[in-house]
Amino acid sequence: MPVVSKRRTWKTLLFAAFACIGMSQAMAANDEQEAASAKALLEKAVTHYRQVGDKALAEFSRQGEFVNGERYVFVTDTNGVMLASGGPSVVLIGRDISSVLDPDLQKGFKEVLQTPESAGIQQAEYRWQNWRDGKVERKRVYFQRVGNRILAVGYYLPRAAPEQARALLDKASKALEQDQDGTVQAINSLKGGFLQDDLYVFVVNVDTKRYVAHGTNLRLVNTDFSKIKDPEGKPVGRPMLEMLKKQPEGEYEYRWRNPVTGKIEHKHAYTRKVGDFLVAVGYYSG
Repeated sequence: MPVVSKRRTWKTLLFAAFACIGMSQAMAANDEQEAASAKALLEKAVTHYRQVGDKALAEFSRQGEFVNGERYVFVTDTNGVMLASGGPSVVLIGRDISSVLDPDLQKGFKEVLQTPESAGIQQAEYRWQNWRDGKVERKRVYFQRVGNRILAVGYYLPRAAPEQARALLDKASKALEQDQDGTVQAINSLKGGFLQDDLYVFVVNVDTKRYVAHGTNLRLVNTDFSKIKDPEGKPVGRPMLEMLKKQPEGEYEYRWRNPVTGKIEHKHAYTRKVGDFLVAVGYYSG
């Protein structure tokens, strides 16, 4: 290989590495901003509640200074009954929230209700329906107990982190090694933990170059992966297949539709060769 080509190759690799770092930092900064805004709204609500007591519940349940975009204040008593909400959970006021939660979430909710007031602001994550798009998404909530009331503010996490993408790739790879047919079936059934918010697995047979499984779009199964391009015309399938001919793992960036936001976004895919399969999971960066 000529020296000039080597230099270009290294420059390309370095650029890609710095671009990836930049996107990760941007995602982290955005999350920090969301967290800070949620905490600030919670602190404001706690201060107001301590001043006026239950009179604040009506204020929390209407559009106003305690609603900020998708962030809103909601309140339960220590028995789990919803007392106020500035969001779609307003329909649950007067009801025991645990009655609409799945078993796993019920356990975590009970732990929240037992949090002592001295603990200050705490945080938890769960899945809840985003009233803006109607989809069930991950939500991070900050909460604080005041007397026998639990005040909380949360925000949605529409994009998974790179670490979560790598973890899902590991999970899918091990599953395919242990039970190839069962894993392919599980991915195509959109179950088995292979679809996590905007993270999903897709699998391609490297010999036939055709999809055998896809975590969100079953119409792609049995189609030719090598001919796939992104919405801007950039080849997607062929470069990934070529990459795994030379190495057991790789990374590739392109643009693709985020199944959670519904928008075309930058996607960073992690790929791995498992037997006769290319297995991939990618995260979105907006």
